Amino acid sequence: MDGFQAYGAGKAGGAFDPLTFIRQPQTVVRILCWLFSIVILGCIANEGYVNRPEEIEEYCIFNRNQNACNYGVAMGTLCFLCSTAFLALDVYFPQISGVKDRKKAVMADIGVSALWSLVWFVGFCFLANQWQVSKEEDNPLKEGADAARATIVFSFFSMFTWGGLTLMSLERLKRVSFEEEYNKLFIPPLA
Repeated sequence: MDGFQAYGAGKAGGAFDPLTFIRQPQTVVRILCWLFSIVILGCIANEGYVNRPEEIEEYCIFNRNQNACNYGVAMGTLCFLCSTAFLALDVYFPQISGVKDRKKAVMADIGVSALWSLVWFVGFCFLANQWQVSKEEDNPLKEGADAARATIVFSFFSMFTWGGLTLMSLERLKRVSFEEEYNKLFIPPLA
């Protein structure tokens, strides 16, 4: 029974191996989520605001709707922070000795990942709609058009990466719940 793990981690107190950690599918997808949030935030912050040649004040490139840019910046920032926090939790996870605490961490991961998948779906639909109805006369020089399209595309990708994290966490919960029940039913004899 030495190979058994509790909620996707080895026995508590084991040594941390960075290569093994980086190679885990959940870590790779979480790093992708982190990178996508940086791209989205960077695109909007860098080229998301433009003005007409005769104007001084800058407006959001998405149909001159400040709420669209604010939503994108908020999503990118919060997702960046959330991804960083869960990456830190993934590093710390093997050190958690209590099964109940590990279960809480997995359940939190499922809930947060599902929520972010929904938020990115709403964000993708909102940004794509605002980009579609943008008027050409609002941006005659086509400034920031590539950044706006990149924001929309990476919002689309983020929806699936966070959804993938949700499915991976659900699978982790199912696998480990079986192992927990197995350990309850078949207590190894004391040596």
